[in-house]
Amino acid sequence: MADQSVYSAASVEVVKWEGGRAVAAREELAREEPLEVRVRGRAITVTMRTPGRLDDDGVSVEDAELAAGFLLTEGVIRSRVDIDKIEHCGRNEWGNVVDVRLAPLVHVDFERLTRHVFAASSCGLCGKASIAQVRGCHAPVVSEVRVQAEMLQVMVAAMRKQQGTFDRTGGLHAAGLFAADGTMIVVREDIGRHNAVDKVIGHALLGAVELKDAVLVVSGRTSFEIVQKAVAGRVPIVAGVSAPSSLAVEFAREMGMTLVGFLRQNRMNIYAGVERVVMK
Repeated sequence: MADQSVYSAASVEVVKWEGGRAVAAREELAREEPLEVRVRGRAITVTMRTPGRLDDDGVSVEDAELAAGFLLTEGVIRSRVDIDKIEHCGRNEWGNVVDVRLAPLVHVDFERLTRHVFAASSCGLCGKASIAQVRGCHAPVVSEVRVQAEMLQVMVAAMRKQQGTFDRTGGLHAAGLFAADGTMIVVREDIGRHNAVDKVIGHALLGAVELKDAVLVVSGRTSFEIVQKAVAGRVPIVAGVSAPSSLAVEFAREMGMTLVGFLRQNRMNIYAGVERVVMK
Protein backbone atom coordinates (compact mmCIF):
# COMPACT_ATOMS: atom_id res chain seq x y z
CA MET A 1 0.00 0.00 0.00
CA ALA A 2 1.28 3.49 -0.85
CA ASP A 3 2.27 5.84 1.92
CA GLN A 4 -0.93 7.84 2.37
CA SER A 5 0.91 10.57 4.30
CA VAL A 6 2.38 11.78 1.00
CA TYR A 7 -1.01 13.32 0.15
CA SER A 8 -0.96 15.34 3.37
CA ALA A 9 2.45 16.91 2.80
CA ALA A 10 3.99 19.23 0.22
CA SER A 11 7.67 19.64 -0.64
CA VAL A 12 9.00 23.21 -0.81
CA GLU A 13 12.36 24.85 -1.42
CA VAL A 14 13.97 26.54 1.58
CA VAL A 15 17.27 28.13 2.53
CA LYS A 16 18.66 26.79 5.80
CA TRP A 17 21.04 28.92 7.80
CA GLU A 18 23.10 26.98 10.30
CA GLY A 19 26.44 27.76 11.85
CA GLY A 20 26.82 30.91 9.79
CA ARG A 21 26.33 29.07 6.47
CA ALA A 22 23.37 29.16 4.07
CA VAL A 23 22.39 25.94 2.30
CA ALA A 24 19.62 25.36 -0.24
CA ALA A 25 17.39 22.43 0.69
CA ARG A 26 13.90 21.01 0.43
CA GLU A 27 11.49 20.66 3.33
CA GLU A 28 8.14 18.95 3.64
CA LEU A 29 5.27 20.97 5.09
CA ALA A 30 1.77 20.02 6.13
CA ARG A 31 -0.56 20.52 3.18
CA GLU A 32 -3.36 23.05 3.79
CA GLU A 33 -6.22 23.46 1.33
CA PRO A 34 -9.77 24.86 1.56
CA LEU A 35 -12.76 22.54 1.58
CA GLU A 36 -16.22 23.91 0.83
CA VAL A 37 -18.99 21.95 2.53
CA ARG A 38 -22.41 22.11 0.95
CA VAL A 39 -25.71 20.81 2.26
CA ARG A 40 -28.33 20.02 -0.38
CA GLY A 41 -26.26 21.94 -2.89
CA ARG A 42 -25.99 25.08 -0.76
CA ALA A 43 -22.62 26.19 0.61
CA ILE A 44 -22.57 26.46 4.41
CA THR A 45 -18.88 26.75 5.26
CA VAL A 46 -15.32 26.74 3.99
CA THR A 47 -12.78 25.17 6.29
CA MET A 48 -9.03 24.95 5.90
CA ARG A 49 -8.04 21.31 6.15
CA THR A 50 -5.44 18.68 5.25
CA PRO A 51 -6.64 16.38 2.40
CA GLY A 52 -5.52 13.13 4.02
CA ARG A 53 -5.99 9.71 2.43
CA LEU A 54 -7.14 9.34 -1.16
CA ASP A 55 -9.29 6.57 -2.59
CA ASP A 56 -8.61 4.76 -5.87
CA ASP A 57 -10.21 7.62 -7.81
CA GLY A 58 -7.98 10.25 -6.21
CA VAL A 59 -10.76 11.60 -3.96
CA SER A 60 -10.01 12.42 -0.34
CA VAL A 61 -11.69 9.87 1.92
CA GLU A 62 -11.29 12.19 4.88
CA ASP A 63 -13.31 15.02 3.28
CA ALA A 64 -16.50 12.99 3.70
CA GLU A 65 -15.54 12.16 7.28
CA LEU A 66 -14.80 15.81 8.02
CA ALA A 67 -18.09 16.99 6.52
CA ALA A 68 -20.12 14.37 8.40
CA GLY A 69 -18.36 15.04 11.69
CA PHE A 70 -18.71 18.79 11.27
CA LEU A 71 -22.46 18.54 10.65
CA LEU A 72 -22.90 16.27 13.66
CA THR A 73 -20.88 18.44 16.04
CA GLU A 74 -22.65 21.57 14.77
CA GLY A 75 -26.03 19.98 15.51
CA VAL A 76 -27.20 19.95 11.89
CA ILE A 77 -27.67 16.16 12.00
CA ARG A 78 -28.25 13.74 14.84
CA SER A 79 -27.34 10.32 13.44
CA ARG A 80 -26.12 8.39 10.41
CA VAL A 81 -29.65 7.97 9.07
CA ASP A 82 -29.86 11.73 8.55
CA ILE A 83 -27.32 11.43 5.70
CA ASP A 84 -28.43 10.09 2.34
CA LYS A 85 -25.05 10.38 0.62
CA ILE A 86 -21.96 12.58 0.40
CA GLU A 87 -20.82 13.58 -3.06
CA HIS A 88 -17.40 14.90 -3.98
CA CYS A 89 -17.96 17.72 -6.47
CA GLY A 90 -14.40 18.24 -7.66
CA ARG A 91 -12.83 21.67 -7.31
CA ASN A 92 -13.90 25.27 -7.69
CA GLU A 93 -11.74 28.40 -7.67
CA TRP A 94 -11.14 27.99 -3.93
CA GLY A 95 -10.48 24.27 -3.60
CA ASN A 96 -12.34 21.02 -3.11
CA VAL A 97 -16.10 20.78 -2.66
CA VAL A 98 -18.31 18.15 -1.03
CA ASP A 99 -22.09 18.15 -1.02
CA VAL A 100 -23.95 16.37 1.76
CA ARG A 101 -27.34 15.10 0.65
CA LEU A 102 -29.57 14.72 3.69
CA ALA A 103 -32.60 12.52 4.18
CA PRO A 104 -35.81 14.25 2.97
CA LEU A 105 -37.29 14.77 6.45
CA VAL A 106 -34.20 16.42 7.95
CA HIS A 107 -34.87 20.12 8.51
CA VAL A 108 -31.96 22.51 8.00
CA ASP A 109 -32.03 26.09 9.23
CA PHE A 110 -29.80 27.57 6.53
CA GLU A 111 -30.23 31.09 7.86
CA ARG A 112 -28.81 30.08 11.24
CA LEU A 113 -25.94 28.21 9.60
CA THR A 114 -24.86 31.05 7.35
CA ARG A 115 -25.23 33.58 10.18
CA HIS A 116 -23.51 31.72 13.01
CA VAL A 117 -21.21 29.10 11.51
CA PHE A 118 -17.74 29.79 10.20
CA ALA A 119 -15.03 27.15 10.42
CA ALA A 120 -11.29 27.64 10.24
CA SER A 121 -8.39 25.31 10.88
CA SER A 122 -7.48 27.10 14.10
CA CYS A 123 -10.93 27.69 15.56
CA GLY A 124 -13.96 25.49 15.87
CA LEU A 125 -16.32 27.98 17.48
CA CYS A 126 -15.95 31.14 15.41
CA GLY A 127 -19.27 32.88 14.84
CA LYS A 128 -21.25 31.00 17.45
CA ALA A 129 -24.00 33.17 18.89
CA SER A 130 -22.86 32.39 22.43
CA ILE A 131 -21.31 29.69 24.56
CA ALA A 132 -24.61 29.43 26.40
CA GLN A 133 -26.27 28.49 23.12
CA VAL A 134 -23.75 25.69 22.59
CA ARG A 135 -24.30 24.37 26.11
CA GLY A 136 -28.03 24.30 25.59
CA CYS A 137 -27.71 21.99 22.59
CA HIS A 138 -26.46 18.97 24.52
CA ALA A 139 -27.54 16.60 27.26
CA PRO A 140 -24.98 15.13 29.69
CA VAL A 141 -23.07 12.07 28.49
CA VAL A 142 -24.07 8.83 30.21
CA SER A 143 -21.58 5.94 30.25
CA GLU A 144 -20.39 3.39 32.80
CA VAL A 145 -17.17 2.68 30.92
CA ARG A 146 -13.92 2.60 32.90
CA VAL A 147 -10.38 2.68 31.60
CA GLN A 148 -7.05 1.77 33.17
CA ALA A 149 -4.76 4.76 33.66
CA GLU A 150 -1.89 2.88 32.02
CA MET A 151 -4.08 2.13 29.01
CA LEU A 152 -4.53 5.85 28.31
CA GLN A 153 -0.77 6.11 27.95
CA VAL A 154 -0.80 3.12 25.60
CA MET A 155 -3.41 4.91 23.47
CA VAL A 156 -1.26 8.02 23.15
CA ALA A 157 1.71 5.92 22.06
CA ALA A 158 -0.43 4.02 19.56
CA MET A 159 -1.79 7.26 18.09
CA ARG A 160 1.72 8.67 17.79
CA LYS A 161 2.79 5.70 15.67
CA GLN A 162 0.00 6.56 13.20
CA GLN A 163 1.15 10.16 12.71
CA GLY A 164 3.00 9.59 9.46
CA THR A 165 2.56 13.10 8.14
CA PHE A 166 3.66 14.64 11.44
CA ASP A 167 6.87 12.63 11.14
CA ARG A 168 7.41 14.15 7.68
CA THR A 169 6.42 17.73 8.48
CA GLY A 170 6.17 18.33 12.24
CA GLY A 171 3.10 20.43 11.50
CA LEU A 172 -0.10 18.44 12.08
CA HIS A 173 -2.45 17.70 14.93
CA ALA A 174 -3.91 14.25 15.50
CA ALA A 175 -7.03 12.77 17.05
CA GLY A 176 -7.80 9.14 17.76
CA LEU A 177 -10.75 7.11 18.93
CA PHE A 178 -10.13 3.99 21.02
CA ALA A 179 -12.12 1.35 22.84
CA ALA A 180 -11.48 1.22 26.58
CA ASP A 181 -9.31 -1.90 26.16
CA GLY A 182 -6.96 0.05 23.87
CA THR A 183 -8.31 -1.20 20.55
CA MET A 184 -7.79 1.54 17.97
CA ILE A 185 -10.93 2.61 16.12
CA VAL A 186 -9.41 5.36 13.95
CA VAL A 187 -6.66 7.99 13.93
CA ARG A 188 -6.67 11.06 11.72
CA GLU A 189 -4.28 13.98 11.21
CA ASP A 190 -5.08 17.52 10.13
CA ILE A 191 -3.61 21.00 10.21
CA GLY A 192 -6.55 21.95 12.45
CA ARG A 193 -7.07 20.06 15.69
CA HIS A 194 -10.82 20.63 15.43
CA ASN A 195 -10.80 19.15 11.93
CA ALA A 196 -8.94 16.08 13.20
CA VAL A 197 -11.66 15.54 15.81
CA ASP A 198 -14.43 16.07 13.26
CA LYS A 199 -12.74 13.51 11.00
CA VAL A 200 -12.65 10.74 13.60
CA ILE A 201 -16.19 11.44 14.78
CA GLY A 202 -17.34 11.55 11.16
CA HIS A 203 -15.57 8.24 10.49
CA ALA A 204 -17.46 6.66 13.37
CA LEU A 205 -20.75 8.22 12.26
CA LEU A 206 -20.45 7.00 8.66
CA GLY A 207 -19.40 3.55 9.84
CA ALA A 208 -22.19 3.32 12.46
CA VAL A 209 -19.60 2.89 15.24
CA GLU A 210 -21.09 3.37 18.71
CA LEU A 211 -19.00 5.79 20.82
CA LYS A 212 -20.77 5.69 24.18
CA ASP A 213 -17.85 3.71 25.67
CA ALA A 214 -15.04 5.22 23.59
CA VAL A 215 -12.03 7.38 24.42
CA LEU A 216 -11.04 10.43 22.34
CA VAL A 217 -7.31 11.16 22.42
CA VAL A 218 -5.94 14.46 21.06
CA SER A 219 -2.33 15.41 20.43
CA GLY A 220 -2.47 18.98 21.72
CA ARG A 221 -4.33 21.10 24.21
CA THR A 222 -7.98 20.42 24.98
CA SER A 223 -10.20 23.44 24.44
CA PHE A 224 -13.89 23.99 25.07
CA GLU A 225 -14.52 23.28 21.39
CA ILE A 226 -12.87 19.85 21.58
CA VAL A 227 -15.01 18.89 24.57
CA GLN A 228 -18.12 20.22 22.83
CA LYS A 229 -17.43 18.04 19.79
CA ALA A 230 -16.89 15.00 22.02
CA VAL A 231 -20.21 15.68 23.74
CA ALA A 232 -21.95 15.91 20.36
CA GLY A 233 -20.41 12.55 19.43
CA ARG A 234 -21.44 11.13 22.85
CA VAL A 235 -17.82 10.27 23.73
CA PRO A 236 -17.47 9.99 27.53
CA ILE A 237 -13.67 10.27 27.92
CA VAL A 238 -11.35 12.88 26.41
CA ALA A 239 -7.59 12.74 26.96
CA GLY A 240 -5.02 15.23 25.71
CA VAL A 241 -1.26 15.35 25.90
CA SER A 242 -1.32 19.04 26.83
CA ALA A 243 -3.35 21.31 29.09
CA PRO A 244 -7.12 21.82 28.95
CA SER A 245 -8.64 25.25 29.22
CA SER A 246 -10.60 26.27 32.31
CA LEU A 247 -13.82 26.37 30.27
CA ALA A 248 -13.13 22.88 28.91
CA VAL A 249 -12.87 21.57 32.47
CA GLU A 250 -16.04 23.39 33.54
CA PHE A 251 -17.99 22.08 30.54
CA ALA A 252 -16.69 18.50 30.97
CA ARG A 253 -17.84 18.47 34.58
CA GLU A 254 -21.21 19.93 33.60
CA MET A 255 -21.67 17.25 30.91
CA GLY A 256 -20.63 14.32 33.11
CA MET A 257 -17.50 13.63 31.09
CA THR A 258 -14.02 12.47 32.02
CA LEU A 259 -11.27 14.91 31.02
CA VAL A 260 -7.58 14.05 31.24
CA GLY A 261 -4.72 16.42 30.47
CA PHE A 262 -0.92 16.36 30.42
CA LEU A 263 -1.13 12.70 29.40
CA ARG A 264 2.53 11.82 29.17
CA GLN A 265 4.82 9.03 30.24
CA ASN A 266 3.93 7.88 33.77
CA ARG A 267 1.81 10.92 34.58
CA MET A 268 -1.49 12.65 33.87
CA ASN A 269 -3.93 15.10 35.42
CA ILE A 270 -7.59 14.12 35.73
CA TYR A 271 -9.76 17.23 35.73
CA ALA A 272 -13.25 15.70 35.57
CA GLY A 273 -14.92 12.30 35.87
CA VAL A 274 -12.14 10.64 37.87
CA GLU A 275 -14.44 7.69 38.61
CA ARG A 276 -13.94 6.39 35.06
CA VAL A 277 -10.16 6.10 35.43
CA VAL A 278 -8.89 3.00 37.25
CA MET A 279 -5.71 3.78 39.16
CA LYS A 280 -3.67 1.24 41.11
